[in-house]
Amino acid sequence: MARRFWLIVWIAASLIVALDGIPTLAQTKITIGVAAMSPRTIPLFIAQEQGLFSKQAIDARIVLIKGAPILVASLISGDLEVGYTGGTSVLGAAAQGPYLKILSSISSKLTHTMLANPSFKSAEQLRGKRFGIQSMGGTTWMHTILGLEHVGLDVKRDNISILMIGDSVLIGQALESGRVDAAVLDGALARRLINKGFSVIVDLTPFNIPMVNQAVVVAPDFVQKRGELAERILMVLVDSLAFTLAPVNKSIVVRTIMRRLQIDDPKVGEEGYQDLMTSIERKPFPSLEGLRNIRRLMATQNPKAANVKVEDLIDVRLIRKLDENGYMDKVAAGYGLK
Repeated sequence: MARRFWLIVWIAASLIVALDGIPTLAQTKITIGVAAMSPRTIPLFIAQEQGLFSKQAIDARIVLIKGAPILVASLISGDLEVGYTGGTSVLGAAAQGPYLKILSSISSKLTHTMLANPSFKSAEQLRGKRFGIQSMGGTTWMHTILGLEHVGLDVKRDNISILMIGDSVLIGQALESGRVDAAVLDGALARRLINKGFSVIVDLTPFNIPMVNQAVVVAPDFVQKRGELAERILMVLVDSLAFTLAPVNKSIVVRTIMRRLQIDDPKVGEEGYQDLMTSIERKPFPSLEGLRNIRRLMATQNPKAANVKVEDLIDVRLIRKLDENGYMDKVAAGYGLK
């Protein structure tokens, strides 16, 4: 018995020495730029906090860059390896020359609500009225035009005034004060006004209107030069989306939302969680139709956009590979998702 005991000890010690001699996989350092904080950025922070980057031997630094144009310029210059931004900024850059590549999109539909002053109850009553946006040709303007198209309204034909107000918070305030009659908003801003009695003309979420809201973007030659790293980044993204969507992880996700978005009210944190659940995809394929929508609208303000080949802005090879080889479904199953 004693001989067997010492034999086991010797084997265990030998294994420890052998394992100690195996070099650990070096962590690849990358910088990921985020253009704006929102519930849709949470999967990125989930990946960092839950060690999902480390699992793929990536040491990721996430930095907030105020404004998508600066983020795009940083990608083009090489100061950033990866950008986390919308399709509007990518197509806007392409209209001026540089073609970036969208590898994946976690949010590819409009998740907004068209709201109006409580005295208006239908889309027909918004003819001749005032809508608030941030800037002509910008993302809030596109959301507004797509919403108007959905309810059968046209800015010129129906004499609708488009007023540049500021960001979404200021637009909501302008609607509340009566400076504008209607707006297309999402998330907590929309709920706040609904709770105050403002009219819901239409919730656009169920209609799956194509839009590229949040995408993983890289420089044109990134996949060619660092394809293996690009694939690992997408593996992390798929993992973080499955983790985020899994009901078992809800409490972790809510806490992350509250901490990252500086929310103190648990009710608001819960609402942010629900927003996230309705706006992200488990299989994050970029939407070609979403980019076509952006090009069509952008071209009305910038004719150069009409010449952009949106097919050349998307590289789906790696994300498709992760689907076809079963990685996406395997990861989802590990979190109890179908």
